[in-house]
Amino acid sequence: MIKKGLKFVSLALSFGILASVAFQGTNYIYYKSSTQEENAQLSSQAELNIAKATGMKSTVGDSANLDVSGIAQYAMPSLVSITNKSVQEMQSLFGLTQSFESQSSGTGIIIGQTDSELLIVTNNHVVNGAQTLSVGFVDETVCQARIKGTDSAHDLAVIAVKISDISKDTMGQIRVIELGRSSDLQVGEQVIAIGNALGYGQSVTTGIVSALNRQVTIDDVTNTLIQTDAAINPGNSGGALLNRSGQLIGINSAKYSDTTVEGMGYAIPVDDVVDIIESLMNRTIREEKVAEEEQGFLGITGQDVTSDVANAYDMPKGIYITSVEAGSGADKAGLKKGDIITKFDGTSVYSLADLKEQLSYYKKGEKIDVTFSAVSDGEYTEQTVKLELGEVSVK
Repeated sequence: MIKKGLKFVSLALSFGILASVAFQGTNYIYYKSSTQEENAQLSSQAELNIAKATGMKSTVGDSANLDVSGIAQYAMPSLVSITNKSVQEMQSLFGLTQSFESQSSGTGIIIGQTDSELLIVTNNHVVNGAQTLSVGFVDETVCQARIKGTDSAHDLAVIAVKISDISKDTMGQIRVIELGRSSDLQVGEQVIAIGNALGYGQSVTTGIVSALNRQVTIDDVTNTLIQTDAAINPGNSGGALLNRSGQLIGINSAKYSDTTVEGMGYAIPVDDVVDIIESLMNRTIREEKVAEEEQGFLGITGQDVTSDVANAYDMPKGIYITSVEAGSGADKAGLKKGDIITKFDGTSVYSLADLKEQLSYYKKGEKIDVTFSAVSDGEYTEQTVKLELGEVSVK
């Protein structure tokens, strides 16, 4: 992942998109099961839409679809560049800790909109640790973005841009991506990848589906992915993998790419994560922190499980609970010493600092979901409990 600032926006315009995503007041991803006949009709209509939007000749009824340039031109308004500015800490030779600003780049896909927000899906590792996020649109305008929700296990995140921050001109040039069905893919089928490779701006690569249902394990988490020989480089993370109808069938992730070999990239199948994306889109962003005396607390002490520790001891990343205060919300919910908290109210947390930052937006007495991993039969298993925030400070 590379960092560079950019903002994400989404709007479904009347570009002739038949099966585009529409949001009216509530977030919703248009997605349904289709018969093979319906899929063929949707594919033909999608091709007609591309031809209409790009001014190219349609080949519906011929043996070939529109060429890659037409598909890229059609899809580009749905892609954004993302810049993540964060603060990193590094230990010096003398044992002192120094902080420095870091910037990295990635890609996002306009997935929907509400009356107030434009919603963008990307990889979790693209936005992880961000102090500020910005997204760049197809017309090169840039807006600030905020994280709606993250899912580290599937390397997914949804970020939002306020519609009030986006000019009418920009809104007229962007649109929501059209969803395809990754379950309809076949090995050998041509696919197109678009992303902000190396932070230089959106670029297009093409290839074939090399394999389906590849089991890839990173940080002890296994995901089932699409393997393709289309080039997926740093900065491409969070970008779109498209079928020949210009529909989104995968979310590219350089995190899974093997740098020791050529022609082996991976994408997250849309069918597998559409429900997760919708759940992240439906989260409410909390904009104002609660007064300290009103803040809610879990009632635990803990320490960070970093990537190095997680890999060394075969543990999930998160917050290792070292103690639970009797009678606290955590205690009543069944959290115990040795459990590892991985999500707070649906958002991944990797450290006590992350958890404290999240808690600063919640009042005591609120009921929220906490996801944690506990040892069962020698292995960590994940579960989620609902607990009421109390007044015990997290140390």
